Amino acid sequence: MASSSESSENSESFLRKRRGDALVSDSLSHDSCSETVQDEDSTKYEKKVGVSLQTGTYWLTRIVLLRALAFIYFVAFTVAYNQNKQLIGEKGLMPCKDYLRSVKRYVGGKIGFAALAYTPSVLWFMDWNEMDANLDGIGLAGMALSGFVLIMGSANMIIMGILWILYHSIVNVGQLCAGWESQLLESGFLGIFLCPLWSLSPMPRRCPPSLVSIWTFRWLIVRIMLGAGLIKIRGDRCWRELTCMDYHYETQPVPNPMSYYMHRSPWWFHRFETLSNHFIELVVPFFTFMGRRMCMLNGVLQILFQVVLIISGNLSFLNWLTIVPSLACFDDAALAFLFRRSGRATQTLLQIQTEEASGLKPAPSKGMLIRRVLNVSLGILIAYLSVPVVMNLLSSRQMMNTSFDPLRIVNTYGAFGSVTKERTEVVFQGTLSVNHTGEEVVWEEYEFLCKPGALDRRPCLISPYHYRLDWLMWFAAFQTYEQSEWVIHIAGRLLANDSTVLSLMGHNPFQNREKPRWIRGEHFRYKFTHPGSSSAAQGKWWVRKRIGPYFPPVNLDSLRSYFQSRNWPLPGSY
Repeated sequence: MASSSESSENSESFLRKRRGDALVSDSLSHDSCSETVQDEDSTKYEKKVGVSLQTGTYWLTRIVLLRALAFIYFVAFTVAYNQNKQLIGEKGLMPCKDYLRSVKRYVGGKIGFAALAYTPSVLWFMDWNEMDANLDGIGLAGMALSGFVLIMGSANMIIMGILWILYHSIVNVGQLCAGWESQLLESGFLGIFLCPLWSLSPMPRRCPPSLVSIWTFRWLIVRIMLGAGLIKIRGDRCWRELTCMDYHYETQPVPNPMSYYMHRSPWWFHRFETLSNHFIELVVPFFTFMGRRMCMLNGVLQILFQVVLIISGNLSFLNWLTIVPSLACFDDAALAFLFRRSGRATQTLLQIQTEEASGLKPAPSKGMLIRRVLNVSLGILIAYLSVPVVMNLLSSRQMMNTSFDPLRIVNTYGAFGSVTKERTEVVFQGTLSVNHTGEEVVWEEYEFLCKPGALDRRPCLISPYHYRLDWLMWFAAFQTYEQSEWVIHIAGRLLANDSTVLSLMGHNPFQNREKPRWIRGEHFRYKFTHPGSSSAAQGKWWVRKRIGPYFPPVNLDSLRSYFQSRNWPLPGSY
């Protein structure tokens, strides 16, 4: 028996040596043979030796994470390129140049550290008289760089750092931004440390994915879900009574066609949805810390949850972005199905893993040691910045979508802490009549690109794209125009048939006609029609009832003093 055991050990030792020799030979031939020959040799090698991917490594995970993050960046910069000039450009509704000037005055009239700390943005150092060109340049540069990362599946710290700085620059001067902007900035910051400093190789041998980086993404998805779940439990009582989903599909910011049908689901299905929401947001995140299989289960459930949200509404790229940190719950063995078995990435990973198993792992270089220090420093930084975030999560006065540092590196998140029970909409109407009073006055309605307006217009499907003005109008509808003064700014621009604002809208009833003489805002309550009802049979998706005026009829003369008091350029003076 002993001799048999020794013989077995000798055979295993011999096989290990043969594997190591084969690997050395293969790596030596890598520099002298073509890629085709290498792939063929690698495939033969895999079949002969029977090597399979090991668990606990994240080379393929890094490629998937970078591609997913690059896709979101590409969408975000595309939105910025198409809409930023109209919103924050020189002729925009809220010019960022005016905002930068106000910040400059606030910090003492100088562009220094105080100004950068208050509003981090490269726009400080650009020509403010060419702001539209600056915004276009940032959008195009961001689209180009993110497109490159998306196609290549790789990037270095420099490229990801530039993407992060560029997006920071437009978010910080945007003035009216949603919570997912901070989430993209945090995800983008973490993405920087996934990459090597210089190399653009998808599988840089001397820069393995750091477990610290993987865990920072996992910590992000935990905070996102817990923040969303806790704000619901502490917020609207309908979440505790399991009735919020009775209203959500109809009253969410921008419904899609599926929202119409899901709203009419049976009451018991809405209760099941709410319970499932609580389970996924409050219980499942803790699976992250319960070993590999439970961590992957967390990733699967979170991704499926976000897919359901994508199908049921237009929440911009928020749900797509939330999928990104969920991908960090999977290692190479779990994500191997996304890659060709004979592909370069898979074969290179097989060689790396076999190399490590054979004890042929190269000694750490000076750069690798420095990188380890950098990774540890990242972990310490995230832990330190997480302290106020955790305290906020534990607080009975929890805030959602809040940043505790100017760079928005670690933030607190949350969504739908309160659910509106009725949908209200602001509808802009204009008339050519000289007098705005009287029954004979004909008021014609403007349409936005996506938000509900005309009763027979089907809800749009735009996710992950985002119409910012439509989203802002959802907030304005349950506020007053005094709280959302930019609504009056829109009215003034419509009186002048201003092309900048009209490019953000879907229908101008006065196109190629005279300018309207009066504009008013009407407040309506909207509800989905019942399938099978007479309204639905007429092709109507919505029914509405007038609440009253949102703002009274205004003309250019009546708005003159209003615009001057706010240093807004008079409509038509551009």
